[in-house]
Amino acid sequence: MFLCLATALVHVLLVFLHVAPPNPLSQQYSRQVDAWVFPLFEQNWRLFAPDPESVNRQISARTTHTTPDGTVRVSGWFDLTAVDSSAVRHNAFPSHTAQNMLRRAWSSYLENHATDDQSRSQRALMTQRYLTNIASDRVAAHRGGSFEAIQLRVVTVPITAPTPAGGPGVAPVARGAGDTRYLPWWKVEADSHGN
Repeated sequence: MFLCLATALVHVLLVFLHVAPPNPLSQQYSRQVDAWVFPLFEQNWRLFAPDPESVNRQISARTTHTTPDGTVRVSGWFDLTAVDSSAVRHNAFPSHTAQNMLRRAWSSYLENHATDDQSRSQRALMTQRYLTNIASDRVAAHRGGSFEAIQLRVVTVPITAPTPAGGPGVAPVARGAGDTRYLPWWKVEADSHGN
């Protein structure tokens, strides 16, 4: 019983130091606090203070497959975002995963990787694997077949400001005005995508 009580008190203290404003104690023990909090006890307050999206992202994936004669075949791009959108559209009770899984996986990836896409921490490696697994599972579910590697393409387009009531219209964002990011090819194990 003492061990349970002590563990609970340490947990509450570490989570408090994680969510509290920066202070000397939380800064001194930040490594230990982060090791305890991530990834299982991460605090996300967006429910109470939402941060609305300012961009639209289209995430697509393509795969490679090596044929028995050694030829490497690259598939066309498969729009993962469109699959999520169709699962939500006209659905009175869309699942949380259809609405947020891919989007949150990409947000976590961005938070943990620089523009060179190198995983420099265990958390960064975990978010890369998570994103790879989501993409691999969705491509395999819709296309079937086997593949050895997957690459993601993320097209980011700013959301235009709404037209003020009675004011002049805001010009729509021109096609191609967004940013396109190609992630590196990631190896995929055959059993990780249902083969």
